[in-house]
Amino acid sequence: MGQLDGKTALVTGGTAGIGLGVAKRFVREGATVYITGRRKQELDAALEAIGTGAVGVQSDVSKLTDLDALFTIIKERSGRLDVLFANAGVASLAALADVTEEEYERTFDINVKGMFFTMQKALPLLPDGATVILTSSVNASQGIPSMSVYNATKAAARNFARSWAAELAGRGIRVNSISPGPIETPGLLGLAGDDVDARRELKENFARSIPLGRTGNVDEVASAAVFLASDQSSFTTGAELFVDGGLAQV
Repeated sequence: MGQLDGKTALVTGGTAGIGLGVAKRFVREGATVYITGRRKQELDAALEAIGTGAVGVQSDVSKLTDLDALFTIIKERSGRLDVLFANAGVASLAALADVTEEEYERTFDINVKGMFFTMQKALPLLPDGATVILTSSVNASQGIPSMSVYNATKAAARNFARSWAAELAGRGIRVNSISPGPIETPGLLGLAGDDVDARRELKENFARSIPLGRTGNVDEVASAAVFLASDQSSFTTGAELFVDGGLAQV
């Protein structure tokens, strides 16, 4: 028996990294999982990696018409949505003086606008007692140089969890956030570009700052997501679950 048997779940940004890892775990726990991605080739590759139990929908969370189409598909095929993992997001490195308007708008459109309207448009499909998980970050609690735009979007995600948990408590809908630390994903390593040595140095630098002495892996975040999606966390809402090796705690 899986912890999510019979559940229908949506993982936005489910084609790589944390999203893909969580989608795989949700399927193994018995859920039917919808995943989204902006690029068809990556979406197809993710579906192949997940296997039976996943449905892919090409969708950009920053485009409301894409979200409308996504939830129409879920409604027609499944009729409800028991678990929402709002994970789609982007990050980049840029000093305050160098951030462009285009970069600012792109980051907020995907990370904040996309998350907000994903939740709003999911509401009609969420039954009483549904669970919602938002991807925040340790960056929401820290002042990380050259990431101020991204940091602010993750602080918004953290407050969305608090606000929506309060607003939806009467329906028994639980809303929580996961705040990963440095997790070895294509997105994290991509901050160092394509150079192998630069990527190794990035990982080593992160490891030196983490009390547990290493970067995390996707499965560790997926375990936290299963906990929040399942009845194991039935008395947990509005919370922030750090999966960061102690980085923001010690």
